[in-house]
Amino acid sequence: MDFTFTEEQQAAVEAARAVFGGVVPDAVPSPALTAGAVAEDFDRALWARLADADLLSLLLDAKYGGAGLDAIALCLVLRESAKVLARVPLLESSAAAATVQAYGGERLKAELLARTGRGEVVLSVAANGRTGHDPAELAVTARRDGAAWLLDGVQTAVPWAQNADFILVPAHTDADRTVLALVPRVHEGVGLGEQISTTGERLGELRLESTRIDARDVIDADGAWEWLRELLATGTCALALGLGEGVLGMTSAYAGRREQFGFPIATFQAVAVQAADRYIDLRAMEATLWQAAWRISAGSTEGAGGPLPVSGDVAVAKIWASEGVRRVVQTAQHLHGGFGADVEYPLHRYHAWAKQLELSLGPAAAHEEALGDLLAAHPLG
Repeated sequence: MDFTFTEEQQAAVEAARAVFGGVVPDAVPSPALTAGAVAEDFDRALWARLADADLLSLLLDAKYGGAGLDAIALCLVLRESAKVLARVPLLESSAAAATVQAYGGERLKAELLARTGRGEVVLSVAANGRTGHDPAELAVTARRDGAAWLLDGVQTAVPWAQNADFILVPAHTDADRTVLALVPRVHEGVGLGEQISTTGERLGELRLESTRIDARDVIDADGAWEWLRELLATGTCALALGLGEGVLGMTSAYAGRREQFGFPIATFQAVAVQAADRYIDLRAMEATLWQAAWRISAGSTEGAGGPLPVSGDVAVAKIWASEGVRRVVQTAQHLHGGFGADVEYPLHRYHAWAKQLELSLGPAAAHEEALGDLLAAHPLG
């Protein structure tokens, strides 16, 4: 079996490297010991360059100006973005647009997708990589009211909510179903509270009070929320992998030039063993990421690749990403010595982003329990 990436996927990586090559991770002030956000908005200039490189429309069909690629291509680009801590809502906007394309109505797709691919409309999602599978756990409820849906609830920690044009909100209905409502940021019954993430970026507390959304802007299709949830989680794993690779590269460069007793510390066995362990973590993160991305790209949450649902592969990827990114950054801080504790050194920003990714993915133990339940329900062999 050929596991190499396709020419189109490799072209997306090359385009991403060209765009992100000019991003300097330490150009943004450190979030440590400060009360406010590092910036009021995301990097609009970088967003425009991503649009010019057709990287905002990777998952969209050609009729919407896209490349028609899959989740693997998106994860490849997200991996490159995380190496430089790119401050853009690439995952959220791409995942929301792909969900609208796969499950939304024709009117919604025609009005939204091409503009999103050009970067004119920015989307976010009121969910994260650790959101559970039970619809009753969702913070927002929805009830039908004629030709509209009424939304109520408070969703915290919505990424880029202050700057997105629309937020795709999963909501629990009386029929024990999940719908996805496309909520304008400025709309009657919509409120946004200020929150700050571990990274120092702005988050939004989305407050919905009998917010009326036209039924044509609500996705009520089987599998839509499940597909979006798994894509967001897998994309978050891709961000963790890219960040970890960036940190390990930074650590290798430092260990190669930092000398003790007349020798680079990279030549010491204790240092080499720790770096090797973290390299193994990254390779495990990578292997499980591509398995999950491939299952999502297969187009079904069940059956493709075996009896275990795609959520099982995503759970494995989250286990490795959540634990792995933490171990990589902790080792980096240890091997950097005093620089590892310096909040003005670029490694500190990577640590803050790694912690935010770990929190977004949730604890590995919870994913191990979920995986155990799936294995019990879908016995192998």
